[in-house]
Amino acid sequence: MINDINNDAQIRMGKSVESLRHDLQRLRTGRASTALVEGIKVPYYGSDMPLTQVAGVAVTDGRSLTITPWEKDMVGPIEKAILGSDIGITPTTAGMVIRLNMPPLTEERRRELAKHVAAEGENAKIAIRNIRRDALHQIKELEKSKEISEDDERRAEEEIQRLTDRFVKEVDEVAQDKEDELMAV
Repeated sequence: MINDINNDAQIRMGKSVESLRHDLQRLRTGRASTALVEGIKVPYYGSDMPLTQVAGVAVTDGRSLTITPWEKDMVGPIEKAILGSDIGITPTTAGMVIRLNMPPLTEERRRELAKHVAAEGENAKIAIRNIRRDALHQIKELEKSKEISEDDERRAEEEIQRLTDRFVKEVDEVAQDKEDELMAV
C-alpha cells in the first residue's frame, strides 16, 4: 500500500515537471522553435486543426520559421490564425510559403519573460507540494486504521519528503535553465 502511494506520488510529480517543461517550451526566447506554433489552431473545413496538421513547419535558421501549407487555399487562414495568436509575430507570405522572423527580444521583455518563468516554476512547486500533502494524508489514514505501524508511517513520510525535494529541485533546474536561455543575448 505504501509503495502504491509512493509510486502514484512520483508519477504525478513527474507529470508536473513535464507540464512545466512543455509550457516553457512555448515561450519565445528570440530563437526559432517549432514549439512556438504548436498551440495555434487553424480553421480547416469547419473544424479547428492544429497548425502542424495542415502545414509543414520548419526552422530555417536561428531566427526564422517556415510554414508550408499542404493546400494552396490554407495560406490565408494560417496567416489569420498566426495573427490572432498570442505569439506576437507578423507572418510574411511569399506564394505558398509563410515566414515568421523572430525579432530580437528587448531587455525589458527578457526580464518580463524571466518573471513569468519564475511564476510558472512556483506554480509547479505548489502542485508538487499538493501531491505531497495528498500522499501524506493517505499514509496517515492507513496508520489511523491500523493498517501500518507508526514506524512505517514515519519511514513513508520521509520517503515522500525525499521525493518532493527531488522534484522541487528538478523544477528549480528547469526554470533556471529557461531563465538563462532567455537572458542570453
